[in-house]
Amino acid sequence: MSDPFLIGDSLSGGYGRGVDILHSCTISVNKGEIAVIVGPNGAGKSTAMKAVFGMLDLHEGSVMLGGEDISHLSPQDRVAKGMAFVPQNSNTFTSLTVEENLEMGAFLRRDDISGTIAQVYELFPVLKEKRRQTAGELSGGQRQQVAVGRALMTRPRVLMLDEPTAGVSPVVMDELFDRIIEVARSGISILMVEQNARQALEIADRGYVMVQGRNAFTDTGEALLADPQVRRSFLGG
Repeated sequence: MSDPFLIGDSLSGGYGRGVDILHSCTISVNKGEIAVIVGPNGAGKSTAMKAVFGMLDLHEGSVMLGGEDISHLSPQDRVAKGMAFVPQNSNTFTSLTVEENLEMGAFLRRDDISGTIAQVYELFPVLKEKRRQTAGELSGGQRQQVAVGRALMTRPRVLMLDEPTAGVSPVVMDELFDRIIEVARSGISILMVEQNARQALEIADRGYVMVQGRNAFTDTGEALLADPQVRRSFLGG
């Protein structure tokens, strides 16, 4: 079996010199697949993703992307290597229009970005309709689409999403998950942290259940949904 396209291997560390939040945590995703990190509040899910993106002080472990060790690269340098990260909060420029937000996402590019903007509008048709509105005027779900669209403007190889459905309605959540599946089918790897564990595992090729900064369960999304212990402890039975 080939190595995963992206792997954060045996990651241990925290913020500054305080107590470690992650303890030998391993997260990986294959090309064009969806990997989901779930678990209780305070389990270290978002911290694990930030560690993979270079936003955490690690004293053990490594991060590999496409066979290259990127452990010592800054987040911006990881973006240049093909990683895009959408944080849960403050993920749009609310005073800028939808289209200006997308243009900001292409800050590292020097080529024609019009084709990528067209692809984002095809993926999220409502953004085309509202392209001249400021992001601050949009609904929470629409702003989340702007945030994902802006990340896609970098033409990433890996798209990392921190709680993409936080605070949106079930209908909007289903729509966002459908779009995430479309992105993965285009060949982009998806690494996602989600509180809506059951729904996220339903679309996941691989799932990670984290508890207290450690891997508690790792398997396919389907297998984790069928695991009695996972269902009882983390999915409400």
